[in-house]
Amino acid sequence: MKNFFLRTLTAIGIVVVQVLCTYFSPFSLAGLFMLFTALAVNEFIKIVSLKGEVEVSRPLVVVGSCYLFFAFWINSLTHNESLILFIPYLAFLLYLYIKELYCEHENPIANLGIIVLSQFYVVLPLSLINVLAFTQFDCYSASAKFFAIPLSMYIFIWINDTGAYLSGVTFGKHKLFPRISPKKSWEGSIGGALLTTASAFAVAHIFPFMSVWQWIGMSLVVVVFGTFGDLTESMIKRHLGIKDSGHILPGHGGILDRLDSMLLAIPAVIIYLLALSL
Repeated sequence: MKNFFLRTLTAIGIVVVQVLCTYFSPFSLAGLFMLFTALAVNEFIKIVSLKGEVEVSRPLVVVGSCYLFFAFWINSLTHNESLILFIPYLAFLLYLYIKELYCEHENPIANLGIIVLSQFYVVLPLSLINVLAFTQFDCYSASAKFFAIPLSMYIFIWINDTGAYLSGVTFGKHKLFPRISPKKSWEGSIGGALLTTASAFAVAHIFPFMSVWQWIGMSLVVVVFGTFGDLTESMIKRHLGIKDSGHILPGHGGILDRLDSMLLAIPAVIIYLLALSL
């Protein structure tokens, strides 16, 4: 009961902070996700280093990762007129590769692999929140506020998680991916998808710059790729033999445990909006 109360308080706190920072201004949205980026990539490097096979400088990777986020933010705000900002990040990657030639690490291939994976799995998706928020896609009107798409994505993820949990507890019998996540069921996934699709009607009413069917399509994209994001992190944790990615969030584990669905949902939603804009 105590753990449930702690989880609930933590979840409410995270939701409030995330919603307020996203809604308040482009600066608070970017600041929140840059913090997420720093914490998440640090956590990722930390857990993959547990078995002693990886020797990577976490502070260095965190700094480079935050710079990539910054470059995406400025570039999105200036409508892709600041591509030169990505040059230092490319130099940073080049330095990390050359560094492995001189460091006498036991497994340089693993080091480089983890660095690349951390950027593509954690940093790039979180940096793309800037594209999602500050890019004007052709599929919707210019009246759309910067916070509308990110907030809608949060709503779909949270409702899907809640619906999947309640449906799974009540009706769950058939395992979705027993090898990776034994607690997830087909019944839970279907229940979460139905509830999320239903919520798209409410979101379409709140943000009418897209049609109901476009919002329903986005909700399904978030359901599918949010679930895959969750399963991907579960696969990583199962391979490493850990339950949580960290302990920064009381009752919830690490920051990656909280952001796992977004890591695939963000790029998938961008692809969806680009497809609608063709």
